Amino acid sequence: MVNVPPPPVLVVRLHRPERRRWLVLMITLAWLASLLAALGLMRVLSGQIANVVDHTALVDAQREIETLRQRNATLERSEQVAHAANADLQQTLRDHQEQIAGLRADLAFYSRLTGGGGKREGLNVHGVHVQAADAARVYNVIATLTQNLKSGQVAGGRVHLEVSGVLAGRLTTLTWNQLAPDQDANGLAFSFKYFQQIKATVMLPEGFTPNRIRVLADAGGDMGRADQEFAWSDALAAQEVSDVQQ
Repeated sequence: MVNVPPPPVLVVRLHRPERRRWLVLMITLAWLASLLAALGLMRVLSGQIANVVDHTALVDAQREIETLRQRNATLERSEQVAHAANADLQQTLRDHQEQIAGLRADLAFYSRLTGGGGKREGLNVHGVHVQAADAARVYNVIATLTQNLKSGQVAGGRVHLEVSGVLAGRLTTLTWNQLAPDQDANGLAFSFKYFQQIKATVMLPEGFTPNRIRVLADAGGDMGRADQEFAWSDALAAQEVSDVQQ
């Protein structure tokens, strides 16, 4: 008996090309969506990594800036200390120079008095020193009188002052009575063997501009008289001899 194959089965299906297109479209959209999501995730992660890197660099930069600020502050303090030390040193040098100048002046003064080969003089005005007082137009005056004519002999007498200058546009000379009306009209007394500093306080009238100061002293006898003028500016700048009376 011969086997006869069954007849082929025919399947009839509806042809829907639009469904295939929708399927392809959906797959494409899904792929695009996944691609966009991946790109977005990569961007977010890159931003976070960049933030971490930038933050670390910022911290390092801030630390370096703080270190530089501290170094700069230290250098500024060192410079201030050095400047102050230099100023103190300069002031000390100026003070020492003034002391040396004063000592030299004193030495020259004493040498003239005690030097064996020096000129023997009777009463003499060695110098005058003027210093402004606290009150307006009031001045303290120190006149130094000397003598080496006779060793050990006392020179005594009176001394008074005069100041010349300009008042109201005119040359004017103020006498002792005008300068110190409350003091002895005959002048200040002195008595010494070698030298003495005579101290007086004078008051100038308002509007008066002093130019020169005159010291007049009279010891009488062999000591004689002393009459000497000094520029007011020189008297203001004069070094004061040590306050000793002999």
